[in-house]
Amino acid sequence: MVRASRLLTGLHLKGVEKAGVRSYHLAPGAWAGAVGRKIARHAKPTWFENGKLTVEVEDAVWQAQLNSLAGQILARLAKITGDGMIEALEFRVIPARRAPQRVESLADDAETIEDPGMRRVYRLARRKAIG
Repeated sequence: MVRASRLLTGLHLKGVEKAGVRSYHLAPGAWAGAVGRKIARHAKPTWFENGKLTVEVEDAVWQAQLNSLAGQILARLAKITGDGMIEALEFRVIPARRAPQRVESLADDAETIEDPGMRRVYRLARRKAIG
């Protein structure tokens, strides 16, 4: 099977626009072919508009490294997509995402409530909230 990035190299992209394929579809697809698998795992293209490809990176270290390689990356992208399609790169650090957290144990705080009526109301409300 031929990789899409290799197929893009031989395309004359001005004619492709008539076929319904737009440049904003091709530019992010060319990213992995231009930078390689290792870098593509840590930096994902997210948006392409007006000649600028926005790439999300894991942290500031990746951002600094890719900023220093931007000229080389643009040259490789130009070989794949054709001259003039991607004119600039912007690297943005994505915010850290927290994994879902699970409550290990739910202690019965109702025992600290002295009034028996309020203790019962608290337990009923807690049972509804937890499900």
